[in-house]
Amino acid sequence: MTTGNNLLITLEDQLNELGLPNMAAELDRLYTAPGFLEMDHLTLISNLILPEYRDKVSKRLNNRLRTAKLIGCPAELDECKDSKEREYLPSGIPQLLATMDFIARGYNICILGASDTGKTYLAKAIGIKACQDYRVGYYHCEELLESLSSMKQLEYSKYERKLTTILKQDLVILDDFLLHTIEDESEIKVLFALLEGRTEKQKSTIICSQRAPENWKPMIMNDEISANSIVKRATKHYTVMINSR
Repeated sequence: MTTGNNLLITLEDQLNELGLPNMAAELDRLYTAPGFLEMDHLTLISNLILPEYRDKVSKRLNNRLRTAKLIGCPAELDECKDSKEREYLPSGIPQLLATMDFIARGYNICILGASDTGKTYLAKAIGIKACQDYRVGYYHCEELLESLSSMKQLEYSKYERKLTTILKQDLVILDDFLLHTIEDESEIKVLFALLEGRTEKQKSTIICSQRAPENWKPMIMNDEISANSIVKRATKHYTVMINSR
């Protein structure tokens, strides 16, 4: 029977072969630490698992942030509070959204405010925190619609796959919503399909816009029915107003 240092080396080799290098390193550290023989079994197991668990969680978070295009973004929800520069309405709404309960419920958020009031910052801060537990996608609305519309016309199967991916994401952030008038009928249909699909699947969408919802319909040209449906779905649940002071 292998014992002592030989067993330690064997176990470390096995852990490394299983792709558990952090556990192997922690086993080596614990084995040489004072009190190793007096350590109870559950504490030993806990200490072995913890570094590997933290590493897996960190990698998963980074992968989600990268997929969401939020990797390296400095936005923090703790910074989203009333100050001399800005006011969040209704009062306390950033703290309420920080619970991420709206994602579990499939609620939408409409964040409104003039340019440079912090709409994008708040949306990204929510997205970054959401990546801890959810799949998130951050998009510039105009670029996304142009891209999806082009795919739909040129490579329909690719369009379907991309749309399916977006519909499956737990949280989608559409920044700069209706920054310019949408005159392309294909883009209007894509936007409707996106919001309708996410509503049906009870998936949350955050929309950031400089324009008040009552001014959206004229920005969606030649399709009043779609315009009404888009406004209804985008403003169905929470509306956040950020005012400069």
